[in-house]
Amino acid sequence: MSTLQARTVPGMDAIPAAHWDALEQGGVPFLRHAFLAAAEHSQSLCPTVGWQPCHLLLEDADGLAGAMPLYLKGHSWGEFVFDFSWAEAYQRHGLAYYPKLLSCTPFTPATGPRVLVAPQRDPGVVRHAAATALQALVKAEGLSGVHVQFLDPAEVPAFVAAGFLPRVACQFLWQDAGYGDFEGFLAHFTADKRKKVKRERRRVSEAGIVFQTHAGAELDEAGWDSVYTFYRDTFTRHGHEPYLNREFFRELVRTLPGQPVVKFATLHGEAVAAAVFFTGRDTLYGRYWGATAAMHSLHFEACYHQGVELALERGLRRFEPGTQGEHKVARGFAPTLTHSVHWLADARFMDAVGRFIQAETQQVQSYAAAVGEHVPFKADPLPLQLAGEAGH
Repeated sequence: MSTLQARTVPGMDAIPAAHWDALEQGGVPFLRHAFLAAAEHSQSLCPTVGWQPCHLLLEDADGLAGAMPLYLKGHSWGEFVFDFSWAEAYQRHGLAYYPKLLSCTPFTPATGPRVLVAPQRDPGVVRHAAATALQALVKAEGLSGVHVQFLDPAEVPAFVAAGFLPRVACQFLWQDAGYGDFEGFLAHFTADKRKKVKRERRRVSEAGIVFQTHAGAELDEAGWDSVYTFYRDTFTRHGHEPYLNREFFRELVRTLPGQPVVKFATLHGEAVAAAVFFTGRDTLYGRYWGATAAMHSLHFEACYHQGVELALERGLRRFEPGTQGEHKVARGFAPTLTHSVHWLADARFMDAVGRFIQAETQQVQSYAAAVGEHVPFKADPLPLQLAGEAGH
């Protein structure tokens, strides 16, 4: 039996950074104390925008054994595992779906551990304690349920054993199969697909576009103002305000050295687009992008081809460019299943959601397998990764 005691804290400032960062985070930068704290300090995450931090700590006489980033959500925006139809079903029955509990990397669909475990602690014990603590918190606070998104596949069994429902989705990820450089990567493509990528890249270079790479700390305030303008424009073009504000990036560059990496696309010496990447232990994450105008193939070059080159240059074996986008397949990104787990306090809805997820899982797996038939490689070196194979 676990002797771990659970409690929640109202923000990252209640947890010493050294204690949080001593927990195993799988090399995911979005789980670092500095990243989560910057989101809170900048008010990008706060109750007024529907994100109330209530991070879970698991402790005993020997100290901090584990923790989870945890939020009380008043909506489902800013997430990438969608449950809007579940909320609508609750509403039709006169029940409140919100607030709910959510564990995730905020605004970031990056796979990694959600139960952060201290060294020399038994991960199975800590994960079980976390799962049961979340259920107890839901009951004590009268919430609809709790959702854990983009968790490492190795964590799923502990949650399922506690009664959570496992759910899968599909992303398109790049993995290094010993390519060496970008030309080595393209050498594995069929001739037709290789020509298309080269033509795509040539269009950008022939337009006069030149790329410059900068570590975040190398940019001055004016440089970051430019990055943020590009990032914000991507959201406003779709009628939304960006989730992260300018102050978030200002603090992050100061408190998380080496993050992020910015690729500027310049034309005649002027920046016309920017793509923002984060680097992990073995993974590159493509996060934010924006451009002054639509230019042929610029998005593909800035967000995908430049990212693959950056991953190869830095010896990173994976590149996660974000969610969705079948267009990534032709550029060497293979379908990979991602994981989430869900627990609802109402047994009736738990049963209904379970049936929904069962049918959805079959559809997602069939879709991923079908799309996987169209990867551009001569002989696919990256088979579809099923449950338990995609973790860090």
